Amino acid sequence: MHPTISNMMEVVAKGDDTKIAGLLAENVRFLPPTYWKTWTGRAPVAAVLGHVGHVFSDFSYRRVMGDGNDWALEFQCKIGELDAVGVDLITLNDDGLIQLFEVTMRPYKSVGALREAINARVMTDARFLKFREALS
Repeated sequence: MHPTISNMMEVVAKGDDTKIAGLLAENVRFLPPTYWKTWTGRAPVAAVLGHVGHVFSDFSYRRVMGDGNDWALEFQCKIGELDAVGVDLITLNDDGLIQLFEVTMRPYKSVGALREAINARVMTDARFLKFREALS
């Protein structure tokens, strides 16, 4: 397994955005499961993933598939009392950093709960005022 993937599996669930940032390319793109918009850039993507690590509980990876620069990591977790499963689709760049990070999840009810929980967290995170302006 690629060392970046191994490290990502350890740090994302812990919600430490400083450790997550070190795994991301400067112009990383993140496609969340909660809405059709792409986050771009190391700082905002690390911040979002840090919040996700605090919203998910009982998080674990069930299967890891991939080779070279393309990886799919199946996970399970809880969002409050709701169960969820999903897949992290990750593309690494030539430097071994995460260039593209797309997440798919189910069921719908759990994805809605994730969106609500993340929105509540980022509304109290001053960094997101700057990030939101950058996305506009």
